[in-house]
Amino acid sequence: MRRSSHLHAAAALLIIGALWFIMFCVDIPPDETSDNVQIQKKETTYQHTPQTTETAGVFTWDRCACNESAANVSGFSSLPGHIQDFLFYRHCRHFPMLLDVPNKCGGLHKSAEVFLLLVIKSSPLNYDRREVLRKTWAKERLQNGVWIRRVFLSGTTGTGFEKENLNKLLRLENREHNDILHWDFNDTFFNLTLKQILFLQWMDKNCRQARFLLNGDDDVFANTDNMVEYLQNLRNNNGDQHHFSGELIYYLGPMRDPGTKYYIPVQVQESEIYPPYCGGGGFLLSGYTAMVIYQMSHNITILPIDDVYMGMCLQKAGLGPESHFGVRTAGLNVPSERVDAYDPCYYREIILIHRFQPHQIYLMWHGIHDPNLKCKN
Repeated sequence: MRRSSHLHAAAALLIIGALWFIMFCVDIPPDETSDNVQIQKKETTYQHTPQTTETAGVFTWDRCACNESAANVSGFSSLPGHIQDFLFYRHCRHFPMLLDVPNKCGGLHKSAEVFLLLVIKSSPLNYDRREVLRKTWAKERLQNGVWIRRVFLSGTTGTGFEKENLNKLLRLENREHNDILHWDFNDTFFNLTLKQILFLQWMDKNCRQARFLLNGDDDVFANTDNMVEYLQNLRNNNGDQHHFSGELIYYLGPMRDPGTKYYIPVQVQESEIYPPYCGGGGFLLSGYTAMVIYQMSHNITILPIDDVYMGMCLQKAGLGPESHFGVRTAGLNVPSERVDAYDPCYYREIILIHRFQPHQIYLMWHGIHDPNLKCKN
């Protein structure tokens, strides 16, 4: 009986020891339903150093630690939470890839066959936008004898079941369309530059020789027929020379009003002036320029305003953007309220306009291709 008591005591000690080990030595992830943005971000940010294994062209990455020294910046405690979070993790540039299309361009050595790669930033929730684009201006096709291909760039949204279901939605879309690049980072406005850098990493590995790119949002209307014609007529440039065009913006600096979406405090950007850049709703660039921007980005601290960041990379390379009259990222000024602002005649000659609702994109695409369309000169 005494021996049995000793056995029970020993078993109890083993159980207590095991529980103690689990509580203090095992890294248990937080509840996915947590509303703590910073904790979630910490669980989905990763370091620069890749692990030694690679699967289907996708690297996995070690965790990226919070840069706690960011809290020592003057005035840090008075900053909004999303900006504090950005400063804690702005050094993080590598994230696990959830969905990949490594053969989108036919493989690295055949990627020169892609004349125009449509690179479209899209949040997981925007299923209706992606579906309309696939049927209209972003349809993959042979246009004027050259190939148009597309990819959608997406992060993750929500927590718990919401995040899980949206990830499943993207998996189902990708299974059908083979057009989604999906990384495990928070898909927010302040992470648009991060999304851009992740795409350039992917392009460098899978599609480096693509001739030209349209970099745009999923709520723009793009006349990709006109786009191909314009790019084919560039003088002495088949994508192997510098080209970066759109709606040119210059003589602007950071917005210091905390109430605006574009608020950039001095803790994020000290300079009061931005370099020239093209509006981020949509711009055109050559494959050559895309790779130059990627190389420059290695040594430029991330700024959350993605279009400005592109301008910073160009400036560092000694290059510049140029204006294209057919790109209207601030919308189109229709001359009178008495006419239909969405008359296809106003849009048949443009290249890109921001911003459109999904049904407007669908109607406009078919409107400009209507063989019976009659417009006054």
